[in-house]
Amino acid sequence: MTATQDRTTATSQPGTGFRTSTKATSAQKRAPWILLAPFLALFLLTFVIPIISALFQSFTTVDREGLFGEDGVTGRFAGFDNYVTALNDAGFVASIGRMLLFGIVQVPVMIIACTILALLLESASARWPAFFRAVYFMPYGVPGVIATILWSFLYVPGLSPIVSLLQSMGLQPDFLGADSVLWSIANIVTWTYTGYNMLIIVAQLKSIPGEVYEAAKVDGAGPFQVAWRIQIPLIAPALVLTTVFSIIGTLQLFAEPQILSTVAPAIDTEYTPNYAAYTNAFAFNEYGVASAQAVIIALAAFILSFAFLALTNRPPRDERDRRKRARRDGLGPRRRFRTDAPAAGRPSRWGEARRALQTRASARRVVTTQADPGLQSGHVATTEGTDR
Repeated sequence: MTATQDRTTATSQPGTGFRTSTKATSAQKRAPWILLAPFLALFLLTFVIPIISALFQSFTTVDREGLFGEDGVTGRFAGFDNYVTALNDAGFVASIGRMLLFGIVQVPVMIIACTILALLLESASARWPAFFRAVYFMPYGVPGVIATILWSFLYVPGLSPIVSLLQSMGLQPDFLGADSVLWSIANIVTWTYTGYNMLIIVAQLKSIPGEVYEAAKVDGAGPFQVAWRIQIPLIAPALVLTTVFSIIGTLQLFAEPQILSTVAPAIDTEYTPNYAAYTNAFAFNEYGVASAQAVIIALAAFILSFAFLALTNRPPRDERDRRKRARRDGLGPRRRFRTDAPAAGRPSRWGEARRALQTRASARRVVTTQADPGLQSGHVATTEGTDR
């Protein structure tokens, strides 16, 4: 009697469980967006809106009447005039070339240095790796302005113990001269960001399974062979990521040259692209030209990063040759999606794979029959495994 009443009560409200599950599903769908709302709001305010504003300003110009615009300020659409002005600025174009030279030399040196440090810290013979990771990462915690001021004391003659030591040996170093100040800036950037990039590579190294090292040890591989043939190929994604970050950061270089300009006469107000845009915006009130220069810098960073990613994602030469031969001989897939029908008398690999998946799914299907003694019918519950 009790079982019958329970079944009657359960069946008298057929939609209650459905409504409850629907509400729970809706709440689960809303929860991620509620948690992301603060980030999305800050992202819009500090990233998306400034980009849209810069794009809009790059196509406008401001006409001022009077010496300081006291008689009126009017804005008008300028088309691509600001971009033409920016590209005709010899100092701005030279700053882009200077940063390309900077990146060609500094980025590989820094990536090689942080890779070597990461491999040494993750080697089996490393002692106190956590301590040295913290020591190498510590320069990244120093703000760029303070780091540049500290290094400026090591570059200025009369204040630097390094310069005094070299002068006592008969050398006359000029770290802030026109020919050497770029590499003095590169030294500051390398000192600051090597530890940061090293931690990214260390995280990738820690994701390598221990079985890989055990198999290499069984095969008689030495430490150098493990590093060259196992670790470096497996940390390639981290190396690509750090290189892309470094390329973008190179074109955005600003704090170091701006601070060193007070002690290095060779650094002018257009020494880097960002410095040139800053000067046009806040020294000459040319916000349209400065916005156009900022857009050009962003496009240059995007093009260089995209080119590097396309270069690193290319398959090896032997793989490309094999694909070309397969297409030439009619053995390679000519279409992205293939049907189950065999082509040219050959069995379809896609059809075979799908049939194999169906066979595995059928083998994993579990059928249970639950019979209710109080009812003259049975309930069949089917659970089907899913293969991916």
